[in-house]
Formats: sequence, C-alpha cells, structure tokens
Amino acid sequence: MALMLPIVPDAMLGMLGGGQLGRMFTLSARSMGYRVTVLDPDEDSPAGALADVHIRAAYDDSVALRSLAETCAAVTTEFENVPGETLRFLEEQVRVAPSSACVSIAQDRIIEKRYINQAGLQTAPFLVVDSVADLDQDLSFYLPGILKIARLGYDGKGQIGVNSVAEVRAAFAQMQSKPCVLERKLDLQTEISVILTRVGSQHSVCFPVAENRHADGILDISIAPARINASIAGTAKAMAQKLAEAMDYIGVLAVEFFVLSDDTLVINEIAPRPHNSGHYTLNATLSSQFDQQVRALCGLTPASTRLLSPVVMVNLLGDIWQAKAPPWAQLLNADNVHLQLYGKKSARPGRKMGHFNVLSEDIDAALQQALRLKSLLLEP
Repeated sequence: MALMLPIVPDAMLGMLGGGQLGRMFTLSARSMGYRVTVLDPDEDSPAGALADVHIRAAYDDSVALRSLAETCAAVTTEFENVPGETLRFLEEQVRVAPSSACVSIAQDRIIEKRYINQAGLQTAPFLVVDSVADLDQDLSFYLPGILKIARLGYDGKGQIGVNSVAEVRAAFAQMQSKPCVLERKLDLQTEISVILTRVGSQHSVCFPVAENRHADGILDISIAPARINASIAGTAKAMAQKLAEAMDYIGVLAVEFFVLSDDTLVINEIAPRPHNSGHYTLNATLSSQFDQQVRALCGLTPASTRLLSPVVMVNLLGDIWQAKAPPWAQLLNADNVHLQLYGKKSARPGRKMGHFNVLSEDIDAALQQALRLKSLLLEP
C-alpha cells in the first residue's frame, strides 16, 4: 500500500453509521481536535447528535455521498453491512479505511470463513448451504451444529442450533432458503477476542485479549485480561495479526476466537471496526479502540495499548429499563465504576443501550462486583 500522508486536526472525518460505535468514534475524534461528519438516516442518531455535521440520508444516496467525499479528508464505518457500492464510490474520491475489499469479507460468512482458511488459519468445520440440494448428502460430520445465515446476521440473529438433518432442513426453510453455513458445534473452553490496530506492515498492535461471555447470542460480559494461559493469548494475537496482514487491513479489526477444550484456537468471526468486547479500553488502557480508529484512519502510528488495570465490562440492554429508569446511583456512587450510556431515545429488549466498566487490581473481585451491580439494575 502506498504511504499515507498523515491527516491532522482540524480536518473533517467522515463516519458511515450513527450508532454507539460512531458516537464513541466522534467523541475520540473531537477530543483529538478533529471535526466529524456522520451520515445516518436516523434523525435521532446517537453519533449524529454529537457530530459537527449530521447528513440525514440513506447510505446509497449519491448526493449525500458526494458531499461526504468533498468535505471529509477520510471516511470510515461503524458497521460492516454498509453497501459495498457505497464504499467503492467513496474510495474513488477520498481515503477510506478499512477498504471496501476488507469490509466485503466480513459481510458474508461464506467469504469470511473461506478467506480465513486461505490465510492458513483455522475455523470450525463448516458446510456451505446455497440451496436445498446441498442438504442431500451425509451431514453427520457437521451435527450437532449451528445453521448461520451468510449475510446480515449479528448478535445471535440468523442462527439456529440443529441436531438432525430434519432440523437443518427446517432451519434452512426458516432462513427463507438464503445462503447459509452449517457449522459444527465444538467443545469450547471459553471465547476470547483480539482488538487489533494496523496502519501498515510496520505498525500493528493488539489490545490485551478479552474473555467473553454471551447471553442469547449477545455479548454480556468481557473480562480483560482474559483468564487464559499466556501462550494462548500470544497465539491469538499472532493469528489476528496474520489475518490482518493477509487482508492488508488498515484500521481497527476485531477477531473473535473459540478456545477449545484442548487449548486449540479457531477463529469464529471478524468485525472490520471497533467491537463491543473492546469497550473496556475506554477506561482501562492507555488508549481506547476508538482513539486507535481515529489514528489509523488518519495514517498515524497506533498509540500504546498498555493495560492500566484489570477490568470487567458489562453490556446494558434495553431489558433493564422495564417500567422505570434503572437505579444509576448504584453505579455512579462506586469510585471504580465507569458508566457510559449511548444516547438512544428508546429502550427495547436486546437493544444495546450502554455499558459499564469495573476496574480493580483483582480481576475476580471486579467480576463479582460487576455481577452484583448488574443484578441490582435488573431488580424490578
């Protein structure tokens, strides 16, 4: 890749998407002296509310995209399902990171898994299911398994556990016979993730590995540093960096792993952006994943990712609002707890509304405190 000249303040940076990730990018960028334009069709966009400019338009609106390209020094995205044509259109006029080619890999599970394997890295065994005819074979190697829709599945959506051929057929029909992957269930020890920042082959750094717990397919808790063997953490970072090199990736990349019962690592999926499991970096490391996103987009050397304190991050979903506002004082009165709410206008079950980080020298103490606080928020 050609050398990128650094972009410095007070340049305007563009963000495709106005959710919480775009909001946290905007906060980091503005604190560093940059200005931000957010393109998002939602007039109540959490990121748009804090941006210098909010373009309320669809992601394929050519007039809006042309305006974004003409006024911004560089453009990035907060989600992987932005139309590929949008990124390619922008790339012809302005710096875009990550590239459309990299984002397109993460948009389709079939492409993603094949690419990971071609890079010499392991995934769970999987079968591509493009049509009912693909199920007319011996499926026993992949059962019990999970049928996952190839495109637009996230936070547990578009995934169905299956134990028999009949269940696979029923699940495929439920997916409206759209392309899927049938992935074999593995004997897991735990799940971890690596957040990596790459600005070229000479500048690639990883944050401490996070240990993740999910509930109903949605990230519930992240623990950093992950309570795993140091060699496993080192291998995970090396695998993430190998994949980023293969992709010639520029930006922040999240790589999720399964740690198997025999300590083997396999890659579950990737996200070409900051990740929910990296929110602990907002309080517990020298730089945050959003600081790094700004730096990578602007062609600047990544900042230090040194861990300042063990930390536990807890996701806050709309479920906790129920009939009244949560008792935030329980969190705000704790001197080692940092609450961040995303500025969303309405709460609903499963919707990510915020998170909190608990910092402590003792990771187990932090986890117990985090669980107690979460249970208090859930009390009727």
